[in-house]
Amino acid sequence: MKKIAVLFSLFVFALVLNANAQEASGAVISFKEKSVDFGDITQGDKVSHTFELTNSGKTPLIISNVAATCGCTVPSWPKDPIAPGKTAEIKVSFNSTGKMGKQNSVVRIYSNASEPIEKVSLISNVLPKTK
Repeated sequence: MKKIAVLFSLFVFALVLNANAQEASGAVISFKEKSVDFGDITQGDKVSHTFELTNSGKTPLIISNVAATCGCTVPSWPKDPIAPGKTAEIKVSFNSTGKMGKQNSVVRIYSNASEPIEKVSLISNVLPKTK
């Protein structure tokens, strides 16, 4: 029984080492910031922010898709691979038309990075238009 426990422990240890080695050799997304809060905005306002990212890994970063939680949020992203050590930008725009109250527009970034799905968000509090 002790032999099985020792073998199992060695197997788990090897898996952890392998996972760390793969992570260290792949692409890694590092963001300057992952969310921005615009505070109070008026219904109908359009706000946008550019999220700067760096590929801090050792292989080119390929962003395969960027998806927003609703049609009121529109992302644009680089389609070309991002070399190790290089920076890129993801621009996200939010249209508050038809929205009210606290809004948290989440954008998911799908890539070949060690963490294949990252999130950024635009936060705001939409107030009614004054007449």
